[in-house]
Amino acid sequence: MPLNRVPFNRIKRSAFRIMTLALVVSAAASCTDRLAVHGSILDQQKLSEVKAGQMTRQEVQEILGSPSSKAVFDQEAWYYISSKTSSFAFFEPKVLERKVVIVRFDDKGVVKKVENLDMKDGRNVQIVERTTPTKGKEFTLIEQVVGNVGRFTGGLNKQAQ
Repeated sequence: MPLNRVPFNRIKRSAFRIMTLALVVSAAASCTDRLAVHGSILDQQKLSEVKAGQMTRQEVQEILGSPSSKAVFDQEAWYYISSKTSSFAFFEPKVLERKVVIVRFDDKGVVKKVENLDMKDGRNVQIVERTTPTKGKEFTLIEQVVGNVGRFTGGLNKQAQ
């Protein structure tokens, strides 16, 4: 057998090993944790520039940007919310870090207080999965159609009177 010829079975085995190795490596790579960051990531240096009693809403917005949320009723608090999560395959994401910065304003629009909250300040809320029952009778389609017969007279009776 010449030196430059390699048996075909040997090539098939090598190709099979390479394909198997590629499949194992790609499967292992696809099962790594994926990190995701959401919300307003604030620079601590910029946050330290916001001083109580010295800055207005406009100045805070120029430094920190638009808030993630504002207080619903009085607009006297701005919330900058951020979170970092890790997800693995199809499982529910796990929250690694959550930060909330609350900038409170007085009635003149000047910063009154800056608060920093993290995960230890939060509370778990259990969601109730019940439905509220409604009162009244449930009508079938036929009862609804038959019940409406005769109710609508159109504009004919009003014109005749």
